Amino acid sequence: MSVKRTPWWYYPVALVIGALGGLGLAVVDERMATSLLGAPWFVDLLLLVLGIVVLVLALQVHAYANTDPAKRPHAFINPQRAMMTLVCAKALGLAGAALAGWYGGQAVMCLMHVEASYYHDAAVECVIALVICVIDMIIGIVSESLCQLPPDEGAENPKLKRAERRRRMQQATAKTSE
Repeated sequence: MSVKRTPWWYYPVALVIGALGGLGLAVVDERMATSLLGAPWFVDLLLLVLGIVVLVLALQVHAYANTDPAKRPHAFINPQRAMMTLVCAKALGLAGAALAGWYGGQAVMCLMHVEASYYHDAAVECVIALVICVIDMIIGIVSESLCQLPPDEGAENPKLKRAERRRRMQQATAKTSE
């Protein structure tokens, strides 16, 4: 199964869609006099923990995939676990972008009324959530690249090229010494 990298333009599109949603929510909140803006603190903590977990899993997959098979520890990473780590990394990157837009849109609307305590508190919550979502987006992008497998033992493998060069040098020196 061949998995392609997430195209770069998906992230700005998700960011814009999230921003439009956040702006729309802020307008509805302003007109209806409801309290829908902001992000609870436990959501920020949950998003941060989720990003750290995905990064740790991606680092494990990367370490296993890039270790020489002869030197690998006896621990084995299930291919399904590696694939699910890749899926989580892709989802974290896109969700981080969409949520960054969502909270960024809300923060922009709250900054227009920052003198009121409700909007001030909502703006602070949204800015903190925005920063955490951008961190999650970056972790998702980095984790996705960490889950990339090295080239197989084909022609592009640098180890194979060095070994082939070494073998040819040994053959050449053996022929000249005869």
